[in-house]
Amino acid sequence: MTTYPRPSHIFPGYVLDLDGTVYLGDALLPGAKGTVEALRAAGSRVVFLSNKPLQTRADYAAKLTRLGVPTSPDEVINSSWVLARWLQDEAPGAALFVIGEQPLLAELRAAGFRLTEQPGEIQFVVASFDRTFNYRKLQIAFDAIRAGARLIATNADRYCPTPEGGLPDAAAVIGAIEGCTGKQVEVVVGKPSPITARAILARLQLPASECIIVGDRLETDIHMGREVGMATAVVLTGVTTPASLAASDIQPDYVLHSLDELLPP
Repeated sequence: MTTYPRPSHIFPGYVLDLDGTVYLGDALLPGAKGTVEALRAAGSRVVFLSNKPLQTRADYAAKLTRLGVPTSPDEVINSSWVLARWLQDEAPGAALFVIGEQPLLAELRAAGFRLTEQPGEIQFVVASFDRTFNYRKLQIAFDAIRAGARLIATNADRYCPTPEGGLPDAAAVIGAIEGCTGKQVEVVVGKPSPITARAILARLQLPASECIIVGDRLETDIHMGREVGMATAVVLTGVTTPASLAASDIQPDYVLHSLDELLPP
């Protein structure tokens, strides 16, 4: 097995991706539970991060707790929560057409936004991970954008890793809308966006230089961390493989075979 560099000290702040890093499907990945326990015991601040808008922060916290990692919703940041916060600053109370699933719709309603399918009323089309995406939704988005609506997205992941391989993610929805309208998505709030990075640092209340982000995707987790000045570690339990790592221009500070290698030797 190839030997890679691993951290030599404990950081004050840790940002841990979920799918492919802490768990895969409904099972914790090796070393995850003990690593989180050790970091918390050392006094580090830990937040969990996901681009996936299929669940609320409370849902993610409940899942982690059920899997043996007690977590509160305030310790979770996901793209739907970041989107709601960004829209509240950008256009409070705006009329939205959301291509997404019920947890995202509920989050946006709770944040004071009006959801509509009337193209002439829609101010923003929100593209997201949606396993119910169909031609009717595409038509509404097409009509709304041609009438002047702005196109934004929760995330731009191509696929979500699963034990079976993966599920097409929000990039598929974005691509369909861009393909028929000729309009490019204006804002993607999920990682690697600085919008998500700012939300993370506000939650941790630490400077980026005192934090490390750990994830399985070079183009999102590692890219975002490098852009804002965090230390970065890729874990080879999800999307990234040794071959894809070697071929990438995005290189992390540390490479881990499993999450327990995050702890100093």
